[in-house]
Amino acid sequence: MTALTLKQANLIINTAVHVARELNMAPLTVVVLDTAGHIKAMQREDGASQVRQQIATAKAWGAVNMGVSSRSLAAVATQRPDFMNALIDVADGKIMPVPGGVLIRDADNKLLGAVGISGDISDQDERCAIAGIEAVGFFAGI
Repeated sequence: MTALTLKQANLIINTAVHVARELNMAPLTVVVLDTAGHIKAMQREDGASQVRQQIATAKAWGAVNMGVSSRSLAAVATQRPDFMNALIDVADGKIMPVPGGVLIRDADNKLLGAVGISGDISDQDERCAIAGIEAVGFFAGI
């Protein structure tokens, strides 16, 4: 049985931040959640605003609880805005339907959790999340 460890969660974060620094991105906040949507690890870079933690968490929380990436949730928001508004309301605002929330899956496609990143443009946030997930040998669900 594969489970996401704290060591792996921290490596995901460290890799995501390393990639962001290589790309000269804005300061990031990176959150790694387990399958129940609980924080496994979180770091906020110097200069990242306080609200970034809530945004990163909402990206990851929506992904892990809906079983799809926050990019997929963004598509749902475009196609079915009434549904997405109702979903966000039911979830007490804990869902952010924009790229940057990526599922973590093992080689057997088992869901292990999600990464949420906020700080730069959403596509770049997502790029760093994928790099972090792949650095530990898992697969990114986008």
